[in-house]
Amino acid sequence: MGVVNLLKDKCIVVGVTGGIAAYKGAEVVSRLIKLGAEVHVIMTASAQKFVAPLTFQTLSKQRVITQMWEEPKEWEVQHVALADKASAFLIVPATANIIGKIAHGIADDMLSTTVMAASCPVVIAPAMNVHMYANPIVQENITKLANLGYNFVGPGDGMLACGYTGKGRLADVEQIVDKLVAVVAGKRDLAGRKLLITAGPTREALDPVRYLSNHSSGKMGYAIAQAAKERGAEVYLVSGPTNLTPPAGVSYIPVESAREMYEQVMEVYPQVDGVIKTAAVADYRPKSISGQKIKKTPGNLVIEMEPNPDILLELGKIKNSQVLVGFAAETNDLTAYAQEKIAKKNLDMIVANDVTKPGAGFGCDTNIVNLIFPDGKVEEHPQMAKEQVSQVILDKLLQLFNNK
Repeated sequence: MGVVNLLKDKCIVVGVTGGIAAYKGAEVVSRLIKLGAEVHVIMTASAQKFVAPLTFQTLSKQRVITQMWEEPKEWEVQHVALADKASAFLIVPATANIIGKIAHGIADDMLSTTVMAASCPVVIAPAMNVHMYANPIVQENITKLANLGYNFVGPGDGMLACGYTGKGRLADVEQIVDKLVAVVAGKRDLAGRKLLITAGPTREALDPVRYLSNHSSGKMGYAIAQAAKERGAEVYLVSGPTNLTPPAGVSYIPVESAREMYEQVMEVYPQVDGVIKTAAVADYRPKSISGQKIKKTPGNLVIEMEPNPDILLELGKIKNSQVLVGFAAETNDLTAYAQEKIAKKNLDMIVANDVTKPGAGFGCDTNIVNLIFPDGKVEEHPQMAKEQVSQVILDKLLQLFNNK
């Protein structure tokens, strides 16, 4: 990010709504201007309670639109003209109110009316109280819009202005701008490619009540699936259980156990050009599953385990022209273990991360990765948002395709 004129000749309409994070919209506008964009800002009445329109007018050097019924400055229908001119629409922050309006086709102010008239991509950056964000109505509205092709970025986890800690904080400004750039000026260099991405944990049943699993959130795999879709790929996402909404437009295949994932992956594999296997798959499963809940008894409980199929190993054995990318989440000897996996499993690249490092473990919105290749080459990368890590991985995947 930070490449001058990356958004040259692009018109971005920024909608600012009434949340405490409205002040961050000013930084977003400043970043977009530095990237060469022409920026027009629409503020709701509530947004003006948090930030003065003059702030955005000074940054954008454009008149800020604050109401629907002011006297027109030009002889055109303003909301239609602005919607037609826009290369993309960004709403930052997006409250539950504006998300609900868009989801239900309500157009009762300048912002919602202009969004309704827009045919360009729309990026929505939610920010709200953790309980409000978790409200099933809000989640239903977000899912509905995502399925209709609206783009979402965030929210993140952390301390909120209301005093609660949890999901609802506005995504980082850099993450928002990166997302907008990907949508507006993004590369379509994976068009025509079919990718299989695995994500999340697996669950190995012990009895009808309990199972064995791990801490994988699926965030890395879902971020890669989203980025690959945006770059033009046809994406199959085979995912274990997560709390994430699958990216709009991907072929989503939910699974539970390692064996289920193995079966689905092997079925899809012949159809694809490449595989990125981020899923944290259980190495072992209980040899037998109790038909009834296992009751507590005196003494130790001994569960006999047997190995699950090694999905990457099996893919490597039958690899034809596909590019095969694995992940190695380790706690020690990162490079040595990763290089061993490359040779053993016939991989083209492995993405290795030390999950004991802050910012690189399961459930984080960031990652710290090393890209390791069969010739022993190691590329180290600093801590980045998982969306940025996704782009790095896909750039290398494209090189591997070109070298085939």
